[in-house]
Amino acid sequence: MKTNKYVEELNAKTAAELNEELVAAKKELFNLRFQNATNQLDNTSRIKEVRKNIARIQTVITAKAKVAN
Repeated sequence: MKTNKYVEELNAKTAAELNEELVAAKKELFNLRFQNATNQLDNTSRIKEVRKNIARIQTVITAKAKVAN
């Protein structure tokens, strides 16, 4: 499944790479919300997908932080 592969890729990354990806996903979410507000967004389901990806990234970051302690 697509999401399982994405989570495996996240687990393979370092904390710094995860933070970079988190920042990029948040920027993308901001841009999508801005496009939606100005009626320029065609695929509104992308907002939900990016929000879930942000949650996945944060979950992996938290799990790695707990293992490090």
